Amino acid sequence: MTISRISSQSRPRAVAITLFGTALLFLAAFSSAHATENPPIRMTHGIEYMSGGIGSDEAQLMETVAPRWPATFEFAIKDHKGADFASDVRVTVRDAKGRVLLDHVASEGPFMVARLDPGTYEVEARLRGNTLKQTLQVTPGTPARMAFLWPAGTDMASVGTGTVQ
Repeated sequence: MTISRISSQSRPRAVAITLFGTALLFLAAFSSAHATENPPIRMTHGIEYMSGGIGSDEAQLMETVAPRWPATFEFAIKDHKGADFASDVRVTVRDAKGRVLLDHVASEGPFMVARLDPGTYEVEARLRGNTLKQTLQVTPGTPARMAFLWPAGTDMASVGTGTVQ
């Protein structure tokens, strides 16, 4: 019977390999627990869209994917220092013939991207009774970006209904 022994020279190496492997497992578990998942891609009337951006990781992810989508919408409420992101915005997109492509879809964060064909669109964004409308021009190969900025106080429950343009 042969018994293998770890020599005194290989023992530090075995310990180092074990520690390195343990460190890799820890890092893999830690990074997967904090990994940002893509928000789901949804479809309505044949138009794919995705929205999100809650938290810095997801906001960064939405900024990263935005150039790969023909249209990007950003939602914010003006405050005294700049603007705060807004979510739960209801978005309606109509084509040049007035057909509704996105019908009051709810944003799940301050960013929304959509796969719109080249053309002209009317985009309506509604936040707590306040509606903003803009015209969007999508051209082939050039991502279009549109920002909706509501006035300060829009996020307050006491705000009545009205149209802001």
